[in-house]
Amino acid sequence: PGRLVALIIAKGDYKSPAGARQTFPGKKNSPRADTATGIARRRRAHYTTPFSSTFVIGGNAMPTSLVVGANRGIGLELCRQLAARGDRVIAACRSPDAGHGELHRLGAAVIGGIDVGEPGQVAKLAAELAGTDLDQIIHNAGILTSETLDDLDFDRILAQFRVNTLGPLRVVHALLGNCKAGSKIGIVSSRVGSLGDNTSGGIYGYRMSKAAVNMAGVNLAHDLRARGIAVQLLHPGLVATEMTGGRGIEPAEAARGLIAQMDDLSMENTGAFRHAEGYPLPW
Repeated sequence: PGRLVALIIAKGDYKSPAGARQTFPGKKNSPRADTATGIARRRRAHYTTPFSSTFVIGGNAMPTSLVVGANRGIGLELCRQLAARGDRVIAACRSPDAGHGELHRLGAAVIGGIDVGEPGQVAKLAAELAGTDLDQIIHNAGILTSETLDDLDFDRILAQFRVNTLGPLRVVHALLGNCKAGSKIGIVSSRVGSLGDNTSGGIYGYRMSKAAVNMAGVNLAHDLRARGIAVQLLHPGLVATEMTGGRGIEPAEAARGLIAQMDDLSMENTGAFRHAEGYPLPW
């Protein structure tokens, strides 16, 4: 299905039953280019193309949003709500195919097999998106293990740094060519990475990796200011997902808050660390 999405956007003018219209660059017109037969022929020929369409509804170009870490929990709900409001959604998932059915039903373009802790897989993501302008990137992928002072598993701690800290930095760096003035980057962090808000200790790897990604996000905000690209760190709240054992608010509520903060992000408030409810958090 992911390849089929790429094939469909490769060529021609497409008008949906609801009246949404997509225009795509591509090879010169063919009378059978956009029939099922034409699509099947291109698929058999291994025709590939970047996600390089412009999605237009009512004469207005709709934004293209990439959600990294998208096939469940907060990420899936972000995709659902962004698609519902008309965004063109690209969903990057660690699993090659598990859980992608719902994303496809939402109309998202799905890129599977993307573990942000693996440089080669981030390079694959960049290759899949070559030539695609991104209006916003929401980096939601992360892992959590719980280390105490009596159980400092340094391999687990390093794994969290690879995914939670280096992962977002690696993804943003790889996709800078897809961003332009006015693009936005949101990194889902956590208030447990706040030095000023730490009143209990514990969970060493997760806390440290989130504190470090906060620094990476602030650096990015400074370094990308001249390009007109805004960056922020976001805490979704305690959300009832697999990571938290089902404790907390519903993913839909968290996603609404995160999207609202992304909508509010600008060059005036770039570099902030904010709760999904809208208030600033201490570093």
